Amino acid sequence: MTIEETEKEITEEFELFGNEWEGKYEHLIDLGRSLPLIDNKYKTDDKLIRGCQSKVWLHSEIQDGKIIFTGDSDAIITKGIVALMIRVLSNHTPDEIINAQLDFIDKVGLKEHLSPTRANGLVNMIKQMKMDSLAYKAKT
Repeated sequence: MTIEETEKEITEEFELFGNEWEGKYEHLIDLGRSLPLIDNKYKTDDKLIRGCQSKVWLHSEIQDGKIIFTGDSDAIITKGIVALMIRVLSNHTPDEIINAQLDFIDKVGLKEHLSPTRANGLVNMIKQMKMDSLAYKAKT
């Protein structure tokens, strides 16, 4: 599945809730619960995303030319945001990740319904995922 197809799928999921943000937050929480656990050895300071209200760890590695992300957070809604970003960007090539527009964030209204520190954390998470992709691309 392409990044764009995954974004469309997520947009459609959130549209089911209409303008009801309580349901959207519950969906985020459910997504966070389904997030595969990050190996504890990656829950280190160098894997922390700076600027987040809560702690967010993000790890990446390359397998067969595609980047695999794992992550975690100590806050349930933030963990759902981590799960969303991993769902969209993981298992894609560095170029696909670098070039991803991530329009679904605005389409579902995510940024405007997050606290400023959570929205800032989301931006920093995206930056880190793209920086990791650039680093892997430079190595190949």
